[in-house]
Amino acid sequence: MAGISSISSPDMRLIVTRPWEDAEPLKANLERLGHEVIASPLLEIVPRPDIEIPAGPYQAIALTSANAIRCLAGSPLLGRLRHLPVLAVGPQSGAAAREAGFAAISEAGGDGEGLARHIIAQARPELGPLLYLSGLDTASDFSGRLARAGFAVTRVIVYEAHPATALVTEAARADGVLLYSPRSARLWLDLAAKAGVAADVMMHFCLSPNIAAILPDSFATRVAARPEEAALLEIIGRA
Repeated sequence: MAGISSISSPDMRLIVTRPWEDAEPLKANLERLGHEVIASPLLEIVPRPDIEIPAGPYQAIALTSANAIRCLAGSPLLGRLRHLPVLAVGPQSGAAAREAGFAAISEAGGDGEGLARHIIAQARPELGPLLYLSGLDTASDFSGRLARAGFAVTRVIVYEAHPATALVTEAARADGVLLYSPRSARLWLDLAAKAGVAADVMMHFCLSPNIAAILPDSFATRVAARPEEAALLEIIGRA
């Protein structure tokens, strides 16, 4: 995050819609940049019970969300996986893997599509299947893209993201909202309409173009140059 503070415009009231696990560090970063933060998570991360991970000659673990590895924290399942390299979608997923005791971690892609492209370019199908730890709902066809490139993928769903039923009341006085996935964009539109929040007068900061595509054409939007949180903070600074 170094250098971002020099380009930030202060005093926006911004809604952070990420789950609580991710909202706290993001809130701290935005407040350091001079913004007021309204936390209104649109999704609640709920670990699945009785997770089973099939034994296999995996060449690596793939992570498109930090929540996948967080939900296994303290599980004996991780003990037999820590020798494997981790292919993480970005810094948060990589940090979660390090905190869980993994040593060989690479970070690439920024989102599921980008990580899939990276794996296809850098890995080889003949070295073994990939273990994909994921949530129930994913924004990309990660497994399908890899399968079409010849990779065997074992997907294990370790958590579900349950939708919020309402926004916090403070959301009505926000200047902007941060959106991280197409699903959260749809939830935002639905809950804002139900609460009578004037979303059409707010700025919508979107992590990627496919998120912005969910929003009405009349909405003010800014799209990050890369699907990374640092790039999202950069466009907030320029707003």
